[in-house]
This record gives sequence, C-alpha cells and structure tokens, in this order.
Amino acid sequence: MWGFANPVRLTFGRGAFERMGAAVAGRRYCLVTYAQPDLFAALAGRLARLAGAPVATIDNVAANPDFLGLAQSCRRFAEARPAPELIVALGGGSVLDAAKVLAAAGGDFARVRRYLETGEGESDLRFTPIVAVPTTAGTGSEVTGWATVWDTAAKKKYSLSHERLYPEQAVVDPELTRAAPRDLTVSTGLDALSHALESIWNVNANPASTALAVAAARETLDCLPRLAEQLDSAALREAMARAASLAGLAFSNTRTALAHSLSYHLTLHHGVPHGIACSFSLPMVMRAVIGCDPACDAALGAIFGADLGAGADRLARFLDGLGVSTDAGDHGIAAADWSGLLDRALAGERGRNFIGRRAALA
Repeated sequence: MWGFANPVRLTFGRGAFERMGAAVAGRRYCLVTYAQPDLFAALAGRLARLAGAPVATIDNVAANPDFLGLAQSCRRFAEARPAPELIVALGGGSVLDAAKVLAAAGGDFARVRRYLETGEGESDLRFTPIVAVPTTAGTGSEVTGWATVWDTAAKKKYSLSHERLYPEQAVVDPELTRAAPRDLTVSTGLDALSHALESIWNVNANPASTALAVAAARETLDCLPRLAEQLDSAALREAMARAASLAGLAFSNTRTALAHSLSYHLTLHHGVPHGIACSFSLPMVMRAVIGCDPACDAALGAIFGADLGAGADRLARFLDGLGVSTDAGDHGIAAADWSGLLDRALAGERGRNFIGRRAALA
C-alpha cells in the first residue's frame, strides 16, 4: 500500500512569469527576494506591472538563511501596512525557504524559533499563502512543505516543516534561471540530482516518487554537463528546470537521505555550497545501496544501466567532469573524522531514511 500527495499548483514553461497577475489575483502581497539591482530589481519591476506593487519588499535574504537574518526579516514583515495577504517568493532556494519562515512567523520569529528548538507551539504558527517563483533550478523548495533554517552561531541546522507550508502555487519559468552563473547552475543542478537519487534509496520511496526521480536523474545527467558549457541555451535551461521540478515533486513525498545528512556538517563547518556538499558523496552512497532492495536496484538500473557498480563509477566521473571531487578530504574533512561523521549522519533524521549498508560506506 502506498500513496502520493502534493498540493502545489505548478505552472511550468517559458513565459510562465507573465501569469503572475493571475497568481497574485489582486491580493496584497509581500515580495521576498534578493537585493541585487541588476537582476532582481528588474524582475520586481516586471512583477509590479503584472500584479501591482507589493505592500512590502524584504530583500535582506542571504545564502543559508539563519536565525539572525530571519528575525530581522520577520520584523520588517510585521511593519508592513496594510498587512500582506500573500507572500511572493522570487529567488533561489534561500528566498523560498525564508518566505516559508515568514509565512509561519506572521511577523514574530520567536514563534518559529520555539517550534524549531522545542517542537512546541505549533498552534501559535501562522500560515500566509505563498506563490513561489524560483530563479534557480535545483532546490525544489517551490513544491515542498519545509524550509532549511540555520543557527549559524550554534552551528545547527533545522528543518521547518508543516503541511500548510506548501506554496499554493509554483510558477517555474526557465527563462528566470538564465542569469545564474556557472557555479550556481552546477551547484543547484547537483542538488536536484541528489534529491532524485536520495528519494530512490529511501525508506519512504513509492512508485510515483520513484518514477519522477528516475526521469529527473536521467535528464540531469544528460543536460547538466552541456548546460555548464552553454549557459545561454534556452533548451538546456528548460530541461534542467524541468528535472529540478520533477526531483522536487519526488522528494516532497520522501524527503532526503544520507547524502543530505552528511552535507549539513560540510556547509556549517567548512562553508561548502549546499549542492556540492550533498552530491560529492553520491557515488559512495550508491555503492552502499546496491543489492539492498529490488525496487531501488531497478530504478537505478533505469538510470545507469544494468551494471550498477559501473553506474556508480559513471556517477563519479560525471561529478569529476563538473569539477566536483568525490574525496571528502578535498572538502575539508580530515580522514580521522570521516567515520564519525558518517555515523552521526546515519543517526540523523535524514540519515535514518537511507536503506543502504553502513559496512559498505568508506
């Protein structure tokens, strides 16, 4: 017995941004975006022409949104007059995650912080509707009900998760990703690949999530190396955006597993970008799952071919071709610390989703 559910209304395609007027539907909205005048101010201007001016703009979002910055954002949200009826999140995964925090906080970050740190206070959360407009292809946050939140000072990562935090609509226009430079394009694309593969070797996998994941992984493996060399290709941008959305739908039902659990330490303690941190270990993790579950093996075979060991080698070459080392030492992890990091990652919430063998991890 299995089920699949995702409440987000997804609009995908080149030119989809032009439908933002219908998505906002005359509601008072707060725009959450980046303070980058060369790109995001222009997009904000287009949005205002399509949907009217926002009642507030919050543009202090940084990569890996943390407690301090989010508290400031929530104060700005609380000061908006008249009060927003909607949040429009226009940006990468950090913007989409920050928007979910704002939606839950209702102007008071203390509500969200208490919920994250103690698991208490759910009844105090607020849930402002969100229209998510991603400008990168990778995080999948536009179709999930959770956000990654960082307490940088305490070196901790939290997941804000609630079924009412799914955006009401995702507007995915591949044209909005064309300004992303190579490093960001590769990193976010690898995040999507990790979402796809980790939803396959996952205790929560089901036939629908796996079908989406297989399609996403195959398309990413095919298009990302070419896109890295042809950043202006509209067709490749569309292919990568499609793969990222499919991967997002897949892991919206399964969540991630060991590779993501490993990544949090690398990002917090070594500053490794998220997409790199969660993908460098994928070949190792894949080798540890071969033979553990027939459905998983079949799905991986549909991606890599019948010889899954050779498929893991192919995956390692794929990463190397994009400039991503599969050696933990190259990402700041001392050899003496690696085994302990693996054990802690396996014991973590995402690590417990992994179906593979500890003995095969090295």
